[in-house]
Amino acid sequence: MNANIGVDISAACRHIAAGGVIAYPTEGVFGLGCNPDNDAAIDKLLHLKGRDIEKGFILIASHRKQLSPFIGSLSEEIKSKLDDAWPGPVTWILPCSENAPVVLTGGKPTIATRVTDHKTASALCEECNSAIISTSANLSGQLACTTADQVAEIFSDQLDYILDYPVGDLKGPTPIFDALTGTQLR
Repeated sequence: MNANIGVDISAACRHIAAGGVIAYPTEGVFGLGCNPDNDAAIDKLLHLKGRDIEKGFILIASHRKQLSPFIGSLSEEIKSKLDDAWPGPVTWILPCSENAPVVLTGGKPTIATRVTDHKTASALCEECNSAIISTSANLSGQLACTTADQVAEIFSDQLDYILDYPVGDLKGPTPIFDALTGTQLR
């Protein structure tokens, strides 16, 4: 199966709904993503990247409600931090819900989350009406792709769809902060 490259957000969402893995632009790099509730799609994504399951994944969303099934209780202080940063290019490590799949959390009591302000990534989450996995489009340990052509070169026929829009203005992946401590992790 050759990866389809295009600009059809609805088609990308249909691939996600069908258990596919797609590539799409984010704030600074291309991301690989799938449905966070589809174990087979997540396994495929782990295999594509050569990613260690213990690393967990980032979930992106167009609004915080899409993340609520995966996030535990939040203090008013943390909610305020999120309100100040989102939507935006900041990933927060938050307490995870009891139902958050271990493959998403890496077995930790936390989960990485972002309400994106990237127009295409946000529209994708909105079209899918859910959060989606977001991990950099690269083989583990390699530089992340910043164009659809780079993604196609590395992953050729292994992806179901490549959403061909430009990445945002951020130079590299989003910064990651621990919401409980305020520590910047990346």
